[in-house]
Amino acid sequence: MAETIYDVAIIGGGPAGYTAAIRAGQYGLKTALIEKDAALGGTCLLVGCIPTKALLFNAEIYDHLKHAKEYGLDGLGDAQLNWKTILDRKNSVVTRHTKGLDFLMRKNKVTVVPGWGKLTGPAKDGIHTVDVVAEGSAKGKAATVKAKNVIIATGSNARMLPGIETSDRVLSNIEILSMPSIPKSLVVIGAGAVGVEFASIFKSFGADISIVEYLPRLVPAEDEEVSKELTRQFKKRGIDINTGAKVEKVENTKDGVKVTFTDSNGKQVVKEAEKVLVAVGRAPRTEGIGLEKTSIKPDRGFISTDEYMQTTEPGVYAIGDIVAGFPQLAHSGAMAGMVAAARIAGKYARPIKRERIPGCTYTEPQIGSVGLTEAKAKEKGYDIKVGKFPFVGNSKATILDAHDGFIKVVADAKYGEILGVHIIGPQATELISEAVTAMELEATVEDMLWIVHAHPTLYEAMLDGFASVEGLAINV
Repeated sequence: MAETIYDVAIIGGGPAGYTAAIRAGQYGLKTALIEKDAALGGTCLLVGCIPTKALLFNAEIYDHLKHAKEYGLDGLGDAQLNWKTILDRKNSVVTRHTKGLDFLMRKNKVTVVPGWGKLTGPAKDGIHTVDVVAEGSAKGKAATVKAKNVIIATGSNARMLPGIETSDRVLSNIEILSMPSIPKSLVVIGAGAVGVEFASIFKSFGADISIVEYLPRLVPAEDEEVSKELTRQFKKRGIDINTGAKVEKVENTKDGVKVTFTDSNGKQVVKEAEKVLVAVGRAPRTEGIGLEKTSIKPDRGFISTDEYMQTTEPGVYAIGDIVAGFPQLAHSGAMAGMVAAARIAGKYARPIKRERIPGCTYTEPQIGSVGLTEAKAKEKGYDIKVGKFPFVGNSKATILDAHDGFIKVVADAKYGEILGVHIIGPQATELISEAVTAMELEATVEDMLWIVHAHPTLYEAMLDGFASVEGLAINV
């Protein structure tokens, strides 16, 4: 029987890998998807984006129920959290979508190969060979997959602070999603998207929260005004915030954990809590996949590619969290997978523009952003105009009891080019899509001023946001 030679073999079944596999299948390519875990979906679906957002939805409902009487909902009494039911629902959401991926693999004729994929070197006679080592009970039994092209989509792992390991008290994004109970107190080390999202969730669930961040502000990748607004609203919710703080030690105590850090004034501070979450970023998972047998030279684990995701090794592509210069976001990796699949299939592919990738943080309040911050635009030498519209001027935001926050638009002063949009407030992660579309289609501020926006909606605040650049916002 002739050995199967695939058009493309994809190593890793997270959002980048499974999207590339589906698109390759749609193009009629014979496709193999190699995945080490028992289920497809990667960090995002199994222990990241999806389960976290399921918990955030529970937290949002719980926050609304706390104010039920204000909405005319009498007789409900005090809502009580059932953590087991919350976890069961979270797990059912994940299971439903992993089953959905299994269906999509069958639908698109993708062969799923279980195990850890490893490159064996350059292609021979145009064919790459990937060794696949089985995990679990079959660990060590190797198979091989042969393909004309290979896409590496191995994802990332949570970074830990030096000398600190996860335990039942020291948690990463994985352990915190399966705790047996809601902690009474939690110290969150790191104030990027992961850290502030979990801080927001567990504050809603009643935990005492302290955030410890090394950099000078929360969500340091966002526009500075967004950071200030998130800090204001987190403090209003009773979250303890410590920025410019360097963690010195994390130690177990009799009943929990003790975090010692030096604050921004050089003073040593100790915070004690039941649990600590370490959320200091993610490291690319590129060790042990055979890169040393190729021409690929990773930099701090990241792989460089051209605009079509091709690495320096002919026929080998890289997508997702492992790619140098790209944000470690599921939607960024998924689009990179579509670009790579199209390139391999000889179809039209449009390279991803880094400044057109939206960032979303699902805290309460939400954050959505795309393009340059005000500071970055100035740094790049643009002569800019900035508009800012507060949600307090939007009727739907008032109806939703969510009138804090704002929309900020950064534009080129001469031509009206939209350089960046930054939103903090209700449904910011949905509203940012209009800004992404506008920037992708190269709309100007003037173009956006004549787009009819339905009323009453949160989305019409975008019209006032763009209009505010010219001092023409109606509702402020």
